[in-house]
Amino acid sequence: MTIALDGRSLSLADVVAVARARAKVAAAPAALDRVRASRSSVEQAIARGATMYGVNTGFGKLANVRIPPDRLRDLQANLIRSHASGVGDPLPVEAVRAMMLLRANVLLMGTSGARADLPLLLIELLNRGIHPSIPSQGSVGASGDLAPLSHLALALMGEGPDGPAVRAAGLTPVTLEAKEGLAFINGTQAQTGIAALLVHDAWTLWRAAHAAAAMSLEAARGTPVAFDARIHDARPHPWQQHSAALLRDLLADSAIRESHRENDPRVQDAYSIRCTPQVLGAVGEGIAMAERIVTTELNSATDNPLVFGDEILSGGNFHGQPIALALDVLGIALVTLANLSERRLERVVNPDLSFGLPPFLARQPGVESGFMTPQIVAAALVADARVLATPASVQTIPTEANQEDIVPMGMSAAWKAGRILGDAERVVAIELLAGAEALEFLKPLTPGRGVARTYAAVRRLAPPLDGDRPFQGDIERVAAAVRDGAFEPARPA
Repeated sequence: MTIALDGRSLSLADVVAVARARAKVAAAPAALDRVRASRSSVEQAIARGATMYGVNTGFGKLANVRIPPDRLRDLQANLIRSHASGVGDPLPVEAVRAMMLLRANVLLMGTSGARADLPLLLIELLNRGIHPSIPSQGSVGASGDLAPLSHLALALMGEGPDGPAVRAAGLTPVTLEAKEGLAFINGTQAQTGIAALLVHDAWTLWRAAHAAAAMSLEAARGTPVAFDARIHDARPHPWQQHSAALLRDLLADSAIRESHRENDPRVQDAYSIRCTPQVLGAVGEGIAMAERIVTTELNSATDNPLVFGDEILSGGNFHGQPIALALDVLGIALVTLANLSERRLERVVNPDLSFGLPPFLARQPGVESGFMTPQIVAAALVADARVLATPASVQTIPTEANQEDIVPMGMSAAWKAGRILGDAERVVAIELLAGAEALEFLKPLTPGRGVARTYAAVRRLAPPLDGDRPFQGDIERVAAAVRDGAFEPARPA
């Protein structure tokens, strides 16, 4: 599989394929033609003596400083060297690959005025599996992800800790010409690359949360009446309707439900069960909003100035506010998902709420604690996620002598959303484990077809309890399976 970059048609699925499955990448010939045309426009403007921001002027507050022609290369190289000042742990390789892919795609739009050498070298590095180490902290996302992209550019120049790897691979480092340093680092590709992967993983978790919810309903002997399509058609939010349909499919043909249909004294279930489609539907709307914004950004010109034929215009497409906001919404949505999951977990393990299940699902309550502590772990994870749900995109701190006087903090939003995702995956994993354990006490009654598949998937990873045991391994195995899509309903929305 080879993904041809043209600056216009990159998809989330393409990003995941390159970042994780190491799909090969190529540049579309038509895109290379556009790149050469835009470069020609820049060179002609330089020859005319036109004043162009960042091409023959200083940067930011220093934009009024005119740079002589014989120092234009120095200007670009110094920009990269000075801005490669990130700190902290390196980004995961998959995030670096996503960033490299997106940066190549943007350069191939033909609005950057850079030579084709830059995207072609990025593509070659991707295809050879060479990934510079990119510090995760140091970007406010205002003029784009300056620090992360500068570390990447430094490697392409053959400098910094990763420069030798480029040379060792037999590749020729680039000497940045006029505008090319600025064209490379003005952009949102670090935060957008991470956001693309998070949106993909959020949908996977969203579907797994339905599998966990359906199993918890069976364990608590709840009713699926609240998922009737007529109810949700009367309030036609699309993802709420999708959510209810998934739950109906998962619970179809449940012998557990039939066993208590006539004699159940409860008229309706608690909100954490009854309102699952309304809550997870809202979560789906949040993920869908983030997906729409990120998908648009994948194929957007985000550097400055931009080349449009013979005109070179300065603007602000590098500002990361759309992505930062999308990441914050994504984080809030995933905290909501985790909140709901933990509350259903409580209804399964709490003997005052579980409709006859043993306390904490222990075989010998008192002597054994069963799922007492996993619920505590889930509570701790939810609390962590709630703290992290405070938006980063409103935490502006002016930079660059107040030239960048409103900044979006997109990389902070990306870090928070990633941490929240991990918390939520583990909470859902604990709910899945508890739900499967609860079904042991309801045998020989069988759950709905979809719940039976979920139960079997859990049991391939964790056997039933035969006494207390450490849960860490079980939780981490099931959480990894959630990430891998092992709990996808048969009919995902």
